Amino acid sequence: MKIKRLSLWHVPLTSKTTYYMAEGKSCDTVETVVLCLETDTGVSGWGETCPIPHYLPAYARGIAPALEELAPVILGADPVGPEALMAKADAYLIGHAYAKSALDIALWDITAKVAGLPLSALLGGQRRKTLPLYHSITCIAPEDMAEIAKEAQISGITQFQVKLGADANNEADIARLRLVREAVGAGPLVYGDWNCGATSLDAIRVGRAVADHDIMLEQPCETIEHCARVKAATGLAMKLDENAYDTASLLEGHRLGVMDAVALNDGKLYVASLLTTGGR
Repeated sequence: MKIKRLSLWHVPLTSKTTYYMAEGKSCDTVETVVLCLETDTGVSGWGETCPIPHYLPAYARGIAPALEELAPVILGADPVGPEALMAKADAYLIGHAYAKSALDIALWDITAKVAGLPLSALLGGQRRKTLPLYHSITCIAPEDMAEIAKEAQISGITQFQVKLGADANNEADIARLRLVREAVGAGPLVYGDWNCGATSLDAIRVGRAVADHDIMLEQPCETIEHCARVKAATGLAMKLDENAYDTASLLEGHRLGVMDAVALNDGKLYVASLLTTGGR
């Protein structure tokens, strides 16, 4: 079996609501890139990378040039057993993991189809029958965020990400977390996300003010060390996101105890595959 064709589509995805985040960042449309690998036996594999603006060092329009550069390695190659081809891709083009993510996913898709197994079986097996979803609430007036949380809960959502810091107002952020928690009641997971936009001082002040509301904090500061300082000062659970991007950062987050939860988006899935296969 050989790969005979690569096809790419750039698709704009516009959110129903503009997301306002810390440090004046906002996001209303993201561009996702969908990849199809076709083989000479008729089996096709699909992958996707969807870089989020202001989030990671990844650029949607950089994916096609990177894969075009890799075309001599990809075309004519055997797609079954993704690690072998991805090792060649890494040697040919250093870095650009976000662009290679779509390729990695598509290769796994083909491998699973050839094996006649669901992809989950190749990645360790299905551990649960249902997948909990979270609703990301744009950073607007606290009362409006609470209403959004109520509506999302009615639809079945049980986790709520509360964006913080858009107006650089600690008291408003405290109100956002308190009102969302009160709106959804005890039990559901509620966490405040600064997207690296808070100082450790501001995150500690907000965290201590809501410590009695069963809140988790997500990536308040730019570094893992500063996030660890916030956790130590507040006693709140901590979720890593932007700082969790490779094997070393995941191990460091675990060592410092700030990885009660961790986010891996599709741009990090290639990193995740390296972790599960031993890395290089």
